[in-house]
Amino acid sequence: MGIDELRALLEGVRDERVGVHDALAALSAPPITDLGHTQLDAHRELRCGHPEVVYGAGKTPLQLLEIARALVAESGRLLVTRASEDAAAVLCGEIPGAVHHPLSGCVTVERPGAGGNARDDGDGDDDGEGLVLVVCAGTSDLPVAEEAAVTARMLGAKVERLNDVGVAGIHRLLGRTDLLRRARVLVVVAGMEGALPSVVGGLVERPVIAVPTSVGYGASLGGVAALLAMLNSCASGISVVNIDNGFGAGYQAALINRTPSPHLR
Repeated sequence: MGIDELRALLEGVRDERVGVHDALAALSAPPITDLGHTQLDAHRELRCGHPEVVYGAGKTPLQLLEIARALVAESGRLLVTRASEDAAAVLCGEIPGAVHHPLSGCVTVERPGAGGNARDDGDGDDDGEGLVLVVCAGTSDLPVAEEAAVTARMLGAKVERLNDVGVAGIHRLLGRTDLLRRARVLVVVAGMEGALPSVVGGLVERPVIAVPTSVGYGASLGGVAALLAMLNSCASGISVVNIDNGFGAGYQAALINRTPSPHLR
């Protein structure tokens, strides 16, 4: 049950369209959907503002399909990350409105009229709240950057992208300081030596979420070098997520970007 459903239920009781016993039955229903292989948290949206997100790697296409059907039936929307090509094909073939974002492996279903399902072409999205800017150091980092962008959009943020502006050609970044400073929060994705978040952090007065990627040669240690560099940044206002964790960065950015929900005011 999400916020909208709970509000409708309470308003129904207030307006005497829903009986007290029916409302009690709805509210006392177990907040778990048991699929056998998976137990879905049906009250995640009520507590956290967004339904449960599905990590697709390691799950079979059939398991993902059963999970997706249950989540869409419950909340009307869906975010699956790291889905294989086979699993994405099954989901898009069986779930109405499903969209595959092939670069990141995300599969999304958005409620009608929302903008989160727009394909992530890097040109931004006119829908959404505030502005989350996803800054990507190099083309090889794009899969992680797209995961961050898709996630933030699905959580209601307006997202814009700034790609291939790594420190090897710093003028590419400095030419877009106007965009950097318009964002409410920035997600900065980089591999190799991981220096880009420190540079961005020194240019803006906004939160910067650094995402180390596993892109790089042997001494990058699968992203450990970038992770340690970002953790040791001397720029203020930088937080760091795990290696290749575009989802975690996009989710955090959307929460920072969000103004208080009406039901919390």
